[in-house]
Amino acid sequence: METVKHLVVGAGVTGLAFADWLDTDDLLIFEAEREIGGYCRTVARDGFVWDYSGHFFHFRHPEIERYLVERMEGQEVRKIVKEARIWHEGALVDFPFQKNIHQLPQEQFIECLYDLFFKDEGASGAPPANFEEMLYRKFGRGIAERFLIPYNRKLYATDLRTLDVDAMGRFFPYADTADIVRNFRRAENQSYNATFTYPAGGAIQYVNALAKGIDPSRIALSEPVVAIDLARKVATTPRREVAFEHLTSAMPFPKLLAMTGVPHEPADFSYNKVLVFNLGFDRKGPEGVHWMYFASPEQVFYRLGFYDNIFGTDRMSMYVEIGYPKDARVDDEVIAEMLERTLADLEATGITSGHRLVASHHVLLDPAYVHITRRSAAEVARLQQVLAHRGVHSLGRYGAWTYCSIEDNIVEARAHADSFNALTA
Repeated sequence: METVKHLVVGAGVTGLAFADWLDTDDLLIFEAEREIGGYCRTVARDGFVWDYSGHFFHFRHPEIERYLVERMEGQEVRKIVKEARIWHEGALVDFPFQKNIHQLPQEQFIECLYDLFFKDEGASGAPPANFEEMLYRKFGRGIAERFLIPYNRKLYATDLRTLDVDAMGRFFPYADTADIVRNFRRAENQSYNATFTYPAGGAIQYVNALAKGIDPSRIALSEPVVAIDLARKVATTPRREVAFEHLTSAMPFPKLLAMTGVPHEPADFSYNKVLVFNLGFDRKGPEGVHWMYFASPEQVFYRLGFYDNIFGTDRMSMYVEIGYPKDARVDDEVIAEMLERTLADLEATGITSGHRLVASHHVLLDPAYVHITRRSAAEVARLQQVLAHRGVHSLGRYGAWTYCSIEDNIVEARAHADSFNALTA
């Protein structure tokens, strides 16, 4: 039987960032897919470059961005000031909605402003109990019901009353009444991702940059881990058994729990699925916008992203996101129907107008967005400790069952590596 000090499960951003930062070559990475990258893989087809999902990178740590970009020799990386719009009843409103209600028709604007001003009337002194209640309490009925609630229902594909108040953490664009009113006169729509970077070769370039610091022979592709014996500290794949001292996993947390046999309640870990269509058209579409949000149930998608507006190419290249509950059927028949519906909705909203689809690709992200509840947060913290006592550590968006950025994954993975590096320094 093989023996390794550090066994890593998953060659996505988290697993590679950990292995790259670790001060030892005594490691092995198992990856179930045929290539590295996880959800940050990139597809090139018919002159278009798409990601598995839209990954526009935002960095709060310049040193991490420099570290990655310096490893991308010959790769053009553009830094872009984000332009995001909301499609609302046939017109475009600047994002975020709550800070731009003055752009609505007068009657709707007055309704939203009135409800915002009197949002505290009749409210109890108790803090909001869930995500939906938080939206009503912070922004009033008009803002909540015209955009925030219907949009997040489409995004999460669940009852928002089941989600924790802080389900989106720092990623939710909060604004108090003064911020909203101040925005009437002077636009200030900055958010955590007000600027982003994107390489010409797609998100996989950031993944490749991380992988540059790892011996390729230490990455085993097309080799999924199918069982983990905590008592023996042995991982099993279809090809072999490997004994480990420490195991770092980026697989979805419920899957890790099931694989290790740690008792848990699967219902505590809910999530949605997202069907992503990557579409290439014969000519340009809307210019000057990178994201477009759709709250109305009249459109099947909740968000569009425009790759062509990053590099100024002459053909519209976009991704389309459609949310589903975790148990929804999303087979080939459903995907074909949704592509037809998507193209019809793009035409109806004016995003396309006689455009011809010349290339397409799709991927189902399963899981996509985890549903953070008070119960799930408490159980993740408790069960991570149970696993850690056996030398198993679960990191990343899905490993830690949280909502975070790709950069957050790198920061967390490096901190985890440093905890081992300090022992050998």
